[in-house]
Amino acid sequence: MEEKIFDKDYFSALKKVNLNINQKLSSGSQGGRKSKAKGVSVEFSDFREYALGDDFRRIDWNAYGRLDKLFIKVFMEEREGIFNIFLDSSASMDFGEKNKKIMSLRVAGALTYIALNNLDRVNINTMNEGKLFPLKGGSNSKSFQNIIANLSEVEFKGKTNISKSICKSNLKKRGVSIIISDFLDSLGVKELEKSLRYLAYNKQEIILIQVLSEEEINPKIDREVTLIDNECDEKVKLTLNSRVIEAYKSELKKYNKNLEKAVTKYGGALIKVSTEEKIEEIILKDLSRKGITK
Repeated sequence: MEEKIFDKDYFSALKKVNLNINQKLSSGSQGGRKSKAKGVSVEFSDFREYALGDDFRRIDWNAYGRLDKLFIKVFMEEREGIFNIFLDSSASMDFGEKNKKIMSLRVAGALTYIALNNLDRVNINTMNEGKLFPLKGGSNSKSFQNIIANLSEVEFKGKTNISKSICKSNLKKRGVSIIISDFLDSLGVKELEKSLRYLAYNKQEIILIQVLSEEEINPKIDREVTLIDNECDEKVKLTLNSRVIEAYKSELKKYNKNLEKAVTKYGGALIKVSTEEKIEEIILKDLSRKGITK
C-alpha cells in the first residue's frame, strides 16, 4: 500500500511556519506583502508636497503648521506575492523506498499552504515531455483543499525537459518561481540554465528544490546490478563496489556544485532535500536557511 501523501501529521507541521520573501513586489492585487508602489494602506511610508487633485484628507496639518506648506502622507501599499511552482512529474521522480514523488508533492503542498495563508497567490504547473500543465491555483486559504486534491491526482510518467517546459510559461508579474525536481537528466546544467535565464528576465526570484532519495544520495549496494533509466528504459550493468560508489558520489557533488553555481548566477538559491527528512525539518531548517520561511 502506497504511503499517504497528505496526512494529519503533515497538516500539523504546516501550521508552524510562514513564508518570508525577501523582496518588495511592485505589482499584483492587494495582499499581505509590502510593495514599492505607493498607496493608502495603514503603514506610513513618506511625505510629499501637495499637488492639485490629491486627496485633501491626507494633508498633514502638523507639517503645515511648522513649514507653512501643504504636505500629504504617502503610505506603503500592500500587494500579494506571486508564487509560481513548477513540479517535475516525469517517471524518474517515482523512485526510492521513500518515494521522491511523495516528498515533492508534500513540499509543493507546504509552500502552497503557507503562501495562501499569507494572502499570496499560487500558480502550480506540472512539467512533462517538455510541456507545461497548469493546475488550478488560488489566492486564499479556501483554495488549499482543492489544490491538495489536484496535487494528489498528479501522475508521474514519461520524460521531462525543464527548460522547454518553463520557457512556455506566461509570467506577467514579478514573483517567486520554485522548481521542484531531482534535476538528474541527460540534458545537464547548461540546458537548465536557459530556463533560469528566462525566469530572471521575467523578474522572478528563483528557487530550485532538489529532491533525492536516500538510494541516490548514499547508495549501499555491493553487487552486480542492472540500472534502468525510468524515462527511456535504457539499461546499464554495473558492479557496485566502494570505488564505483565513491566515484558516483564525487560526480553527484560536482554536478550539484555546477547546479548551485548556475542558479546563484541569476540571484537564486538551491535547496537539497532528502526523502528521509520530515516535512517540518525541510520547512523549518532547509527552507529557513535560504530565507524562504521564518
